[in-house]
Amino acid sequence: MTSTSFFFQRTVIAAALALGSTAALAQAAAPCTPLERGAASSPSQRPAFAGQTRACAAVPSAAVKVSVVASGLVHPWSVEPLPDGGFLVSERPGRMRHISAGGQVSEPIEGLPAIDAGRQGGLLDIALGPSFASDRTIFWSYTEPRQDGNATAVARGRLSADNRRVEQVRVILRTVPSWNNHMHYGSRLAFGPDDMLYVTLGERSDVAARPQAQQLGSHFGKLLRITADGASPADNPFVGRDGARPEIWTLGHRNVQAAAFDPRGRLWTVEMGPRGGDELNLIDKGKNYGWPLITYGEEYSGRPVGDGSTARAGLEQPVYYWDPVIAPSGAQWYDGELFPAWRGNLFVGGLGGKALVRLVIDGERVVAEEHLLTDRNQRIRDVRQGPDGALYLVTDERDGSLLKVVPAR
Repeated sequence: MTSTSFFFQRTVIAAALALGSTAALAQAAAPCTPLERGAASSPSQRPAFAGQTRACAAVPSAAVKVSVVASGLVHPWSVEPLPDGGFLVSERPGRMRHISAGGQVSEPIEGLPAIDAGRQGGLLDIALGPSFASDRTIFWSYTEPRQDGNATAVARGRLSADNRRVEQVRVILRTVPSWNNHMHYGSRLAFGPDDMLYVTLGERSDVAARPQAQQLGSHFGKLLRITADGASPADNPFVGRDGARPEIWTLGHRNVQAAAFDPRGRLWTVEMGPRGGDELNLIDKGKNYGWPLITYGEEYSGRPVGDGSTARAGLEQPVYYWDPVIAPSGAQWYDGELFPAWRGNLFVGGLGGKALVRLVIDGERVVAEEHLLTDRNQRIRDVRQGPDGALYLVTDERDGSLLKVVPAR
């Protein structure tokens, strides 16, 4: 065993002992080989605790078969499986499409509001309402054009029975302020066990905009919690605070494009960091996740972010971080029957990593990591579990695809 391997085995065992976890100890019992992903962007930075980065390479636990459900999609951003086996898929240039279980792609669905599509902006996430089966209500996030720039907005509407249009459309959230670029919108939508809608937002990338991630009067760099009608629940943490936006649930985020609730009802987000600083966070009401005051990684120029701090009192540490980055987008906790060995694992789409990332998580710690589908060399923008237990992915390409992942027979 190399000294590096020994170090990582020792740190994972230490984490397992701290958790009192037999599952984590089992993972750590064999010699630990960290997943090899090349040199770190910020090699001088050190994790705050054992196992916070470069977890053990997970033992491959399932052979998979990948098939193309539909192709010819233009930079698809999200996939939402429907109860009948079909799908709703957003294309970033501003189109929503219905794809049948057999792979037939519809014409663009009618009735969407005006969308400012450019670079990272456009039509982004789609989520079914909690009562979709009875009322066919859907929600979507998008870049809303404004006179002074653009901003992330969320709308709701009723999907027609023939899947050709959305009706009774109403914008329920218009984030502020506007900004005149096309970067870092965040935009994942996730309904929680409380039937509240959680909305992730980016800090718009510009250095001048970054400080607003720490300012409660701005939606930049925040996670919001609203009702299905767009109201702010009375138990949100900053309701009633002078100058604070009542929708805010947490602050200090950079660009969150992945959010999913685990089987215990806890919300996890996966955040695009700077070079060498992608983060997995376990979300807690009212907490500050640090950007841009602390972060792992560095500017794309190679300079430190701010004063280069990776920790500070009162600011949350990520559960896990990637250096080099995977550029995460889309997340899904797996609880299906097709892959018994994957139950309880978190799957994350990798854009820069061009992989489907599987994380083995015990309690609040990542104990192993596997990168799947790397042979396809495609940017994975979103991952969702279908009613059949298969995983469905969309690839962020000019000729993008909807893929289906099932066990190899």
